[in-house]
Amino acid sequence: MAPPGSKSSRPGRALAVLAGLIVVLLLAIAGGDLASPGNWSQHFRVRLGLDLTSGTTVALQAVTPRGGTPTATEMQQAIQIMNNRVNGAGVTEAQVEQQGKDIINVSVPGQSAEKVVNLVSRTAELLFRQVLLQAPNKSSAAPSPSPSPSASASPSSSAKASASPSASASPSPSPTSGTTTWQQATGDAALVSAPVKALFNKLDCSNKDWRKLVGYGNGQYDNPKIQIVSCDAAGNKYVLDKSKVLGTMITSAGAQPNQTGNDWLVSINFNGAGTKAFGDLTTMMYDKYHQSPQPPDLLGVVLDGTVVSAPYIQSPTVGGNSQISGSFNQTTATELANQLSYGKLPLSFRQQSVQSISPELGRDQLAAGLLAGALGLLLVVFYLLLYYRGLAVIAVFSLVISALLTYLSVVLLGKYQGFALSLAGIAGLIVAIGITADSFVVYFERLRDEVREGRSLRAAVERGWGRARRTILVSDTVSFLAAALLYYFAIGGVRGFAFTLGLTTLIDVVVVFTFTKPMMTLLARTKFYGQGHPLSGLDPKRLGARAPWRASPRPAARVPARTSPAKEA
Repeated sequence: MAPPGSKSSRPGRALAVLAGLIVVLLLAIAGGDLASPGNWSQHFRVRLGLDLTSGTTVALQAVTPRGGTPTATEMQQAIQIMNNRVNGAGVTEAQVEQQGKDIINVSVPGQSAEKVVNLVSRTAELLFRQVLLQAPNKSSAAPSPSPSPSASASPSSSAKASASPSASASPSPSPTSGTTTWQQATGDAALVSAPVKALFNKLDCSNKDWRKLVGYGNGQYDNPKIQIVSCDAAGNKYVLDKSKVLGTMITSAGAQPNQTGNDWLVSINFNGAGTKAFGDLTTMMYDKYHQSPQPPDLLGVVLDGTVVSAPYIQSPTVGGNSQISGSFNQTTATELANQLSYGKLPLSFRQQSVQSISPELGRDQLAAGLLAGALGLLLVVFYLLLYYRGLAVIAVFSLVISALLTYLSVVLLGKYQGFALSLAGIAGLIVAIGITADSFVVYFERLRDEVREGRSLRAAVERGWGRARRTILVSDTVSFLAAALLYYFAIGGVRGFAFTLGLTTLIDVVVVFTFTKPMMTLLARTKFYGQGHPLSGLDPKRLGARAPWRASPRPAARVPARTSPAKEA
């Protein structure tokens, strides 16, 4: 029986499509370095996820100012801002995902736990508040650093320094641990309300939970309409006035080196309302206190309730831009600029858990995953050789082509979409070996069934493919839908498993249609396979064919001659 005339019997076209697809993938990966082979190696690298390299995973619980459950909109907004901060800091392959109603998991490869927490969990509520009182913390031995000057829009033409108003000499309670006498504080106590004075006496900046110590709830220290007490990193304590300049008035921020020192500055630009508010505030402070390097001529730059810096006013800033000075290095200045650029988080966050992956553990897990994949592949190849003999050659080369397409796809997705292969993703690739082998099994069994029916191999290849094609498509469709649903509803590493499983399922369809079937068509024309060699896996005798197509043709049946009626008579 001759094979039916169809496109499926023209293997050259299918193999050309496969070759073209591989070439396109290679060109896309090489990109602009196509003419520079020496640079190719840096493009053909698989990006690895957190669990295969090193880094940190932090679980953060969202807290609303009212203490209730955050809304879905607030959570999505927080995730978007965290993603922007991470990407803006130049961190690749990071993941920010929601778990449940109020948990956000942040995974950042190659970063320490402290840096990750500071990068994403800060609310980044920046407020500018006039410093009314300042004092060294009695419980802290840290000296009070001299305030750094703030750069201004225009230099002061006639700045005459004068003594700042002395602190109010009202009586104070006997000093105890964690309290401050008014004789130690500098500033103008007359500008401070009585309740805030009590909080200032109570404030102990050596306690990391100083906010709770003074009774501040969620975000209360970020209320611009009230006076607050606060601390800085050196242990100094402050009374800060109501905020007249908000972080929402900032349009952009950037980090730059300080031209007069080795530290860094954060430059900020205000919108129209911010330009006027900041100009009015600095003008009032300069005119009233005449460039005094102590409160109340200090302007506190407060981030999430903590004083970042407190420079004094050299001259009014009316041009809509200013600088935040402090003990910044390049990293911390860049982080602060990044946080200010991408806005305030709508929620505050409590750290629930931190998991750090060391480079050694990542390498061990990568080696274990690759070993598991290699063992799985060897077992599949051993089974195919044992059961299908010569047909196993086609299966093995199909697996090699499938592995090549998977590798190129993962590299391409990593280059243009930031996809990183995780340990769960490797598990998906291992499972895909079985799915791909299952397609071969379906086709080979249909092919052998046709041989058992007594058909020639060339006819069996086409008829068997017609029967197997639908089964393969249905099976792969079910696998792909399962992977897509799992990817949509899952989080974390499970999504990596689902993604690679879906990707390799699509690749399986491509390989079976453009390589496995065309190669089988070509090999059916050879003597080894076409005549059913015992080692080909298609021996009609071994398969129990009804009428082996290697046997000689049957002799034609003899028809007895008819006698005439005359001879019978």
